[in-house]
Amino acid sequence: MSGFPGVDLIEAKGQLWLHHRPMPDRPALTVEVARDLISQAGHAHWFLLGDQLQQAASRSASEETFQLPVAEPRDARFELEIAPDAMSAWVTVTPAQGGSPLNVSDMVQALAQGGVLFGVDDAALQQACASAEVSRVLVAQGKPARNGEDARFEMLVDVTRDRSPKVGENGLIDFRELGDIPVVEADQALMRIIPETVGFLGRNIRAEVLEPARGQPVAFAADLPGAQVDAQDPRLLRAVFKGQPVRVGDGVMVEKVVFFKGASMASGNIAFDGTVHVEGDVLTGMKVQASGDIIVTGTVDGGHLEAGGSIKVGGGIIALASARAGDSVSARFVEHASVDAGVGIAIDSMALQSQLQAGNQIIVGTQSPQRGRLVGGSARAMMLIRVPLLGDPASMVTQVLVGVNPVLEAQYQEVLGLIAKQNQEEENLSKLVQHLTRQGDKTGVLERVRSTWAQALQALGLLLVRKDELEKQMALFGNARVEIGAGLSGAVDLAFGKTQRRLRRSYDIGYFSVDKGVVLFTPPDGEPMVVDG
Repeated sequence: MSGFPGVDLIEAKGQLWLHHRPMPDRPALTVEVARDLISQAGHAHWFLLGDQLQQAASRSASEETFQLPVAEPRDARFELEIAPDAMSAWVTVTPAQGGSPLNVSDMVQALAQGGVLFGVDDAALQQACASAEVSRVLVAQGKPARNGEDARFEMLVDVTRDRSPKVGENGLIDFRELGDIPVVEADQALMRIIPETVGFLGRNIRAEVLEPARGQPVAFAADLPGAQVDAQDPRLLRAVFKGQPVRVGDGVMVEKVVFFKGASMASGNIAFDGTVHVEGDVLTGMKVQASGDIIVTGTVDGGHLEAGGSIKVGGGIIALASARAGDSVSARFVEHASVDAGVGIAIDSMALQSQLQAGNQIIVGTQSPQRGRLVGGSARAMMLIRVPLLGDPASMVTQVLVGVNPVLEAQYQEVLGLIAKQNQEEENLSKLVQHLTRQGDKTGVLERVRSTWAQALQALGLLLVRKDELEKQMALFGNARVEIGAGLSGAVDLAFGKTQRRLRRSYDIGYFSVDKGVVLFTPPDGEPMVVDG
């Protein structure tokens, strides 16, 4: 009996059957009523046959006797899903509805039959078996191969110079002032290669072995003056003689160091293949040239310095003196002098009526952040000029130019010319290959022409890569800034490339920049303002 006139629920043949006989003046049998009747009969947890329930509700309105199955028990089941790379497996579990639940041992066996033999997670299987809702559970994971580590260089000398400055994302060099000369002894170990590793094997869920990629090897550069590979250990680099260690790409070179008490008429001009250390002053008209660094503890008074590396002057650079370095120049102050650095210039206090030019940045006032001053003359740098006080009402015009690099521009124009020339050569060779292919290679030169054509294409590809590199560097010009740490006064001619402004009023702390040809001044806590002039 079901408690509903004319309807009985009977369990038979593994199903629950609804028996119906017509009854007068009985309310309609709906699907909802049928569901309630099934629940009252203690079979709410069985799987309901929805179509049959709907049919029973429809047929009950007629004067008809019928019987239909409306519910049945169903065992829990799951579907196995394996990732294309065979590194993961999931099961989508449908819990039991009146039937048998899942158990871990049966699932493990089923996974094995499905090819999942490694990385099975017992806890995840327990979770899947206990789930009361349809759920997707990660039940197995492979162990990926761990690739070997690349070989690397390990420095064995505490302090070295690095002649390969790194440019940050903003285009600036992390400028470091020069310190004392580090010295190594002959035969001293400089650098060691830590070899690459082979890595560790992996295994996918099918228990197949995954081979790792071996790390990439490295080797010392072929030309490292003053250094040599150890005769017994090819991974060890040693100094040939006593000198200054300098990091250069894939290795360390050692520069000879020579010391002088000063540079005057008594010493004569100095030219040395290595590093020169002058304990004193460089006097008027004297020249000091070095392929490495130049260190002057005193003042450069009308003298001339030229270094392939860096220049450090403990005193000032004055009286029409000049300093030219492939890397960086630092000094206490500069007055009526010329300084040219491939990378950066750092001045402790002030630069007066001088010509400063740097490939990347100029920083004035490194030791005097509130009183450092750049007055008169000119200052040119690609990315940054930073100074506490710029200009002076009592001085002549101070010229400041950022956002240009003549060397980079020249290299770019040269590359464009080479690309045009290479394009023409490649086009001519292409036409010749087509002609010989069409007309026949009677002289037997087609293969040679094809080889030359391939070389021309390769050369063109390298030039295009170089062009892209230069364009990326030149794109950084848009980030160029002139930073004022205390204020600007007097007459200052400011230029961002070809965009120029004549500043004839004072500015407080802030920085100048350019955006789409518009020069802006931005105070520390304010909005950018357009600079007219």
